[in-house]
Amino acid sequence: MSRFAAPIAEQIWDMKYRLKTQDGTPVDTTIEDTWRRVARALASVEKAPADWEDRFYAALEDFRFLPAGRIMAGAGTGREVTLFNCFVMGTIPDSLDGIFAALREAALTMQQGGGIGYDFSTIRPRGAPVHSVGADASGPLSFMDVWDAMCRTVMSAGSRRGAMMATMRCDHPDILDFIAAKSDPARLRMFNMSVLVTDAFIAAVKADADWSLVFEGTTFRTLRARDLWDRIMRATYDYAEPGVIFIDRINRLNNLAYAETIAATNPCGEQPLPPYGACLLGSVNLARLVRDPFGADAALDLDALNDLVTVAIRMMDNTVDVSNFPLPQQRDEAQAKRRIGLGVTGLADALLMTGLRYGSDEAAARTGDWLHHIARAAYLASVDLAREKGAFPLFDRDAFLASGTLAQMDADVRAAIDAHGIRNALLTSIAPTGTISLLAGNVSSGIEPVFAYSYSRKVLLPDGSRTEEEVVDYAVQMWCDRMGDAPLPGHFTDAQTLSPLDHVRMQAAAQVWVDSSISKTINCPEDISFEDFREVYMAAWDQGCKGCTTYRPNPVTGAILTATAAEKPTTGTDLALSVPTPRPVALEGATYKLKWPDSEHAIYITVNDIMQDGVQRPFEIFINSKNMEHFAWTVALTRMISAVFRRGGDVTFVVEELKAVFDPRGGAWMEGRYIPSILAAIGGVIEKHMIAIGFLQPGTGLGHDPVGSDIPMQQGPRGKTCPSCGSHDLRMIEGCLTCATCGYSRCG
Repeated sequence: MSRFAAPIAEQIWDMKYRLKTQDGTPVDTTIEDTWRRVARALASVEKAPADWEDRFYAALEDFRFLPAGRIMAGAGTGREVTLFNCFVMGTIPDSLDGIFAALREAALTMQQGGGIGYDFSTIRPRGAPVHSVGADASGPLSFMDVWDAMCRTVMSAGSRRGAMMATMRCDHPDILDFIAAKSDPARLRMFNMSVLVTDAFIAAVKADADWSLVFEGTTFRTLRARDLWDRIMRATYDYAEPGVIFIDRINRLNNLAYAETIAATNPCGEQPLPPYGACLLGSVNLARLVRDPFGADAALDLDALNDLVTVAIRMMDNTVDVSNFPLPQQRDEAQAKRRIGLGVTGLADALLMTGLRYGSDEAAARTGDWLHHIARAAYLASVDLAREKGAFPLFDRDAFLASGTLAQMDADVRAAIDAHGIRNALLTSIAPTGTISLLAGNVSSGIEPVFAYSYSRKVLLPDGSRTEEEVVDYAVQMWCDRMGDAPLPGHFTDAQTLSPLDHVRMQAAAQVWVDSSISKTINCPEDISFEDFREVYMAAWDQGCKGCTTYRPNPVTGAILTATAAEKPTTGTDLALSVPTPRPVALEGATYKLKWPDSEHAIYITVNDIMQDGVQRPFEIFINSKNMEHFAWTVALTRMISAVFRRGGDVTFVVEELKAVFDPRGGAWMEGRYIPSILAAIGGVIEKHMIAIGFLQPGTGLGHDPVGSDIPMQQGPRGKTCPSCGSHDLRMIEGCLTCATCGYSRCG
């Protein structure tokens, strides 16, 4: 009998976690083989490996403990991969040599599959003098473009993921450019972006005081703090970024405040980390630990939870010793502090099974109780490990007990640490669990609410065909199995019916007992007023959160829900049936000269237009150059783009695709920006022309319904397409865009 609740779960295992040979032949024949492989690998560093292997297997069995995907996919394979999901890289030096040395380290880390975080506040602002060469600095945003191109290059070589986080302090002189960067839907698409908000800045906002933008002691500009805060709020209201990280709170509550300073997080924000810090993740599946679900005595089995946490902490601690690391600095950092991030998944389902409405005061209180219990069990398990194997090398008893979560921890736990030390500097975190939650039977992700009771998802069958499967939430399926056709109880709720402040209440309740941070998305309705939206962030600050990420449907990133039948998007078949418009004898157009720095000869781009229904739209393109090395591809590009233009419809995607092309040999600086390839430069010229003729509105983003389209278009914003399957069914869950059609996620 299959361990999988649905075909989609088996497909995820087969595609992401099942060990196969290089030619695709399965080595793991069942999910039990995968559990056994992982258990054996993590037990290999024990004095009695066989005994611990069986205990580790029992924790994995029935999807009770879910190690992060990197561990599931890599442990015990013999491959040169890291089992750590994400990293924060070293501090970026404010020099060209240092910047590109840091870029190289990032590429090596991403090559092994790790997502990375960087603080770009250390780079001098745009226009600041560079005395050594007698020039002005191009600023951190220009170098972020370089990182973005690097990430695309590494992904093209087969990297499993390409997520990056960029942070910038709220007092950096280029913070306004940083805030606005994602308004261009073709720029910095490989980055998540967050502003590092300080206590002093929040105080200035509340007092309506002035705020200075400073670099290395020099004030570049002074503005009202509320004006800057509103710029941050307006940007995330309009296009969902940047997020906000309360950096002083993070450093103040850090167990390791005496040994490190944090200025960045991993891509999804749940792990604030020091330079070269790494995050090792795993989740306890609360949905599998509820006794008598929906019954009169429904409750979480706290004894079973305690046992599971104890074993999970040992498994994760062993992973520090088993894992490879892309860089020696990362290994040194991980082994000196042995920080791990044990979290939860299935919280919302567990609340439903015990009769509580997610977002209510009662649910928030119960969440706090459960997380307190997990933190207590985790700390005591780590103390036992310290007694057996020794405390983490940088353990300072007095400093550790005076910091972070320890200030509120139970007296007996503090006494145990005082007597024996502790093995792991930080123990708890709540990470995105979208894919592994599906693997475990579609339990609710992390501490998120149930996103939808059910939805349709395409499943790849063994013969290569696809079928559509209804994916039902774990708690909903359990209710139906037990109660038949009885209607769902009134306490059932999902992400679409919750108020934003309900989300904040749950995040704040969990944060009290989480050492690191929480990856969570606060879903906001499209029609929420800007004033109410702004209050969500201030509520997150007031209630003790360490950061805040919201998502509101918008023209740049699109909506988070699947289109209804009345909103069916254009399909490939629809496009194929459209008939090319005959070419008139004469057309008006414009010719642009493009001088690529590495080419001796300029490229000339001519775009001719046609009037349809009183609207001017591009009809054909000619690309010419005296450089014969360009001849074949310029002819091919001319013919292909012209063929697309002549069929009409939404042709703005041509710009988006061209601007996303990168050259592995490197791009070039043009007009103060890094352009990743000559094809991207051509895409920029076409975009400029579309704006000039009124076919594309400046600042509205690509992929919107073009004026004069003769193909029925989807109502509302189509938004960003999934890079794996091309669908427009991306959802923001736990701070990470996730595709409901194919399962792609940059965070797992």
